[in-house]
Amino acid sequence: MKIQRRNKANPEFSLAAMTDVILLMLIFFMITSSAANQSAIDVNLPKTSTEDNNIPNPLTVSIKPDGSYYVDDKPVAREQLEQTIVNSLTNQTNKSFTIRADENTLHKDVVYAMEIAEKHKFNIALATIKDK
Repeated sequence: MKIQRRNKANPEFSLAAMTDVILLMLIFFMITSSAANQSAIDVNLPKTSTEDNNIPNPLTVSIKPDGSYYVDDKPVAREQLEQTIVNSLTNQTNKSFTIRADENTLHKDVVYAMEIAEKHKFNIALATIKDK
């Protein structure tokens, strides 16, 4: 007499369990990545006791509220600003300049000077004063 087995192994592969695992992994990584970004904001920056600049005689680009530009206290037309900055920094090892803009200067005038720095890979600093 032949005995039949009632429980046969099903050779099909069920994706339901795998999709559950992938979904749980996705949720886990989304939660941990957002928590990592929030904790990265709180950093302790190094402090210094001196106010000396590391750059000897840095180039200064001043911008007045009317949109006029000055490179090291010499007036420069907007069209000549890029060439003047490039010529001033060609022989410098530390290619950087400081932007000194009046608080009432239009944003587009400051961005124009920043775009020059980005185009030529110059480092820039924005000058501010300490609030009393």
